[in-house]
Amino acid sequence: MMHAKNLRRRQVKRSFVIRRILVCALALAPFAASAEETGAAAVDAAWENAMKSGDLDAVVACYAEDAVLWLPGAPEARGSKAIRETYAGMLAANTVTEASIANAHYETCQNLSVGWGNFVLALQPKQGGAPSVIHGRFADVAKRIKGRWHYVADHASADPAPAPAAAKP
Repeated sequence: MMHAKNLRRRQVKRSFVIRRILVCALALAPFAASAEETGAAAVDAAWENAMKSGDLDAVVACYAEDAVLWLPGAPEARGSKAIRETYAGMLAANTVTEASIANAHYETCQNLSVGWGNFVLALQPKQGGAPSVIHGRFADVAKRIKGRWHYVADHASADPAPAPAAAKP
């Protein structure tokens, strides 16, 4: 009889501990999810890594099927096929030596996220010649589609040339 009481106490105690662990895990679950889902920031990081590695498929995977892309000095690219062609031309002709994002700001609300800031993209022509470095600014909109974040609009523009120095009187 004593053995049965001790066994029952241990089972109750174990059950109590398991319930406490489950309650804590459920309470912390929203924080774990928010750390993983960073909206436009996650897409920007994926784009940056894909560009640095010259991985065309990974770059295109950053975009939704019906996304629109505006790059400096390039025509609008609307949809996956046009976006792939734009980046394919760029990556076939150049090696990316730098792709970085700075001064970025992000806002996310449910399934939409926006980001804006500055970027640097350095390209070394594969056929030789001087490298080109584009300093610019960007604004992008990302959307969570089937659990993954993708750009739906990506607009980058080159920084304007500095204003000429004022003439001294």
